[in-house]
Amino acid sequence: MTASTATAAGSPAPSILDELGFYTLAGQPGSARELVDEMRDAEALGLGVAWISERYNKKEACTLSGAAAAVSDRITIATAATNHNTRHPMVTAGYARTMQSLTGGRFVLGIGRGITLLQDAFGIAHVTTAQMEDFASIMRRLFRGEVVFGHQGPAGSWPVLHLDAELDEYLPMAITAFGEQTLALGGRCFDHVVLHTFFTDETTERCVRVVKEAAEQAGRDPNAVKVWSCYATIGDHLPADKRLMKLVGRLGTYLQGYGDLLVRTNGWDRAVLERFLADSVVQSVRGLDVSATTEQLEHVATLIPDEWLEPAATGSPAQCVAAVRHQLALGCDGVIMHGATPAELAPIVAEYRAGS
Repeated sequence: MTASTATAAGSPAPSILDELGFYTLAGQPGSARELVDEMRDAEALGLGVAWISERYNKKEACTLSGAAAAVSDRITIATAATNHNTRHPMVTAGYARTMQSLTGGRFVLGIGRGITLLQDAFGIAHVTTAQMEDFASIMRRLFRGEVVFGHQGPAGSWPVLHLDAELDEYLPMAITAFGEQTLALGGRCFDHVVLHTFFTDETTERCVRVVKEAAEQAGRDPNAVKVWSCYATIGDHLPADKRLMKLVGRLGTYLQGYGDLLVRTNGWDRAVLERFLADSVVQSVRGLDVSATTEQLEHVATLIPDEWLEPAATGSPAQCVAAVRHQLALGCDGVIMHGATPAELAPIVAEYRAGS
């Protein structure tokens, strides 16, 4: 029996765990419609936030947001992330306003820098810190009902931007952050800051500190800015081949895409990364967490130091819960249990509740 089936049978809805979230359609789903059952299961578990990442094949954020809203009643729906420069600001503002109306205020608009290699390939301009700050300011003004005349700023130039003169709402916004400039921007201007997966304890603590200090320097309440650990959660109740894909495959894919940044951020040995990238198997499979065979992943596992794989929740439900709680102890305000569906997270959430 799935979590959603149990709730439908008449059991009371559990309390909402505001500090726990998940990414819907993690990895490469067979169909975008899998989101429907995931949202129902997430609500039945009482997860606090459903995060939506954007990929152009089957994971366009606006469409998924509307579907998530239609099959949920309590869970917060947040993008993490879309890029502000792929839509006109009025299109994005209209999307956010519609989602707020559709969900009764359960929506968070989350943006990020994106992946430069893809942006170059598609002819999309790179995103700067100044652009994201300017864009956030525009969204705030539009949701206060203002008319933005003759805007000329880092995000762009527009003659007039306006939603509704009678509108006076606050739009919660999130930002995905890696480097210190983006982290500080999150503290200054955003409500949620989502960290990257496979951050070491030292990196996580530093990131939290940068966000909170930036919030305080901007005259904001640091506690009002929620920092989320994006934490790979892979319980041993899952089949071994799936665990290998979710752990080794996922980290391997990150190392393929932006290994320099991740290694530099965590203070890891760049020589290890160079050997990893020079390996013939790594070079022959693009997207290890999607296309690699179990045999290939077993080989890739020999190339990645154990310490690089440690920043993840693995093992029994109790061990996973201990790891999740450790992220909160490091200063994070919430944990996104990444790479797992709500059904896969069910025994871990049950264990978490048992220890609350």
